[in-house]
Amino acid sequence: MSHATTPVLVIHGGAGVIKHDMNPAREKAVRAALTQALQNGYAQLKAGKPAMDAVTAAITVLENDPNFNAGKGAVFTHDGKNELDAAVMDGYTLKAGAIAGVHRVKNPILLARAVMEKSQHVMLAGDGAEAFAKEAGIELVDPAYFRTEERWQQLQKALKEDAEHRQHEDVETAKHFGTVGAVALDAQGRLAAGTSTGGMTNKRWGRIGDSPLIGAGTYANNGCAVSGTGWGEFYIRTVAAHEICMRVTQMRVPLKRAAAEVINQEIPSMGGNGGAIALDAQGNVAMPFNTDGMFRGWIAEDGKPHVAIYGDDDDGTGDPLPASDSSAE
Repeated sequence: MSHATTPVLVIHGGAGVIKHDMNPAREKAVRAALTQALQNGYAQLKAGKPAMDAVTAAITVLENDPNFNAGKGAVFTHDGKNELDAAVMDGYTLKAGAIAGVHRVKNPILLARAVMEKSQHVMLAGDGAEAFAKEAGIELVDPAYFRTEERWQQLQKALKEDAEHRQHEDVETAKHFGTVGAVALDAQGRLAAGTSTGGMTNKRWGRIGDSPLIGAGTYANNGCAVSGTGWGEFYIRTVAAHEICMRVTQMRVPLKRAAAEVINQEIPSMGGNGGAIALDAQGNVAMPFNTDGMFRGWIAEDGKPHVAIYGDDDDGTGDPLPASDSSAE
């Protein structure tokens, strides 16, 4: 691994963007946050830091921004709480860290990394994870920090529809989306992945999705790194992130095709939908999704952030547009 590699950083801020939820001001704020996340993460790579530093630097920006369902903008559970999940994985060492169901951790991605680096475990949950956060010096906040009026209103709408035993398709779809993630390739040719989420609106019984599950929503090895965003139950059942990487590293399927097969064929065939970002050791980028849109961006050699939201946005990768007819009903 002595040869220098051109560093690459890819991020997402969630799939399933419903166009009528976006106004010009929100779109501008989202694009600015994605750009900032790319710049902060890429600064780490330019400084010769490892891929994991870029991943956590980028995700921290998105966790601190209320426009995304992670950290500050997390959605509410059925009981009116915010429950946060996150995971990181280092592709070079295959080390990983994950946390689930925390209520007071300002930046869940930093706690996931601490689990990887400072404990002998991979995954911690709930009160135990928060006790570990204290020991590891990770910043804790009052649960009220996470509350935003928009997310609270989304819960009220979902509760009302529950009570009336009806499900509006947009709401049903929107419930499952909004996660932030990053994958990076550093100058040493090493890959890393991370994902952070507030889960789904109106979730019950301590439900946990794919984001903190290594192999489902987050995975990296020495040839591939993936972070997913979508209907978590389906990503868990397909072990989506690991599945993409196995196709790339074991079956020698090109990254874009491997990612599209899992995200746009396998998951929709089971009734799920969503998107993912993927990166291979050669710096190839894939950002498949089968929803209205996916907040996404990437940055490479020229240091220029490329940011996109909708399916018809030019995200600079030269990809054909995702087939909109493959989104799940």
